[in-house]
Amino acid sequence: MADPVHFLVRLLPPRPSFPEDMTASETDIMQRHVAYWTGLMQKGVVLLFGPVADPQGAWGVGIVRVGDLAEAEGLREGDPALQANIGFRCELLPMPRVVTPA
Repeated sequence: MADPVHFLVRLLPPRPSFPEDMTASETDIMQRHVAYWTGLMQKGVVLLFGPVADPQGAWGVGIVRVGDLAEAEGLREGDPALQANIGFRCELLPMPRVVTPA
């Protein structure tokens, strides 16, 4: 089996004010999004995830450990926030080297 590869996953919301003015249906989507990523964390695929309080507008970050880019793309495609088709965007940024605890 090949060594795992790591990606930084950056989830960009439909608008900078999203965390402050989510609608009820958007809140439901985000609850499903958190449940999805929590499940992946429990499987050891996601190392961490959460919101980033960027002064330019909040966004989400995750670090994943996968076999290849296709697997990372599959995780992205399975995200309920992206499946909802309400304007989220997701970037997958490869991490050529990582330092992890032993």
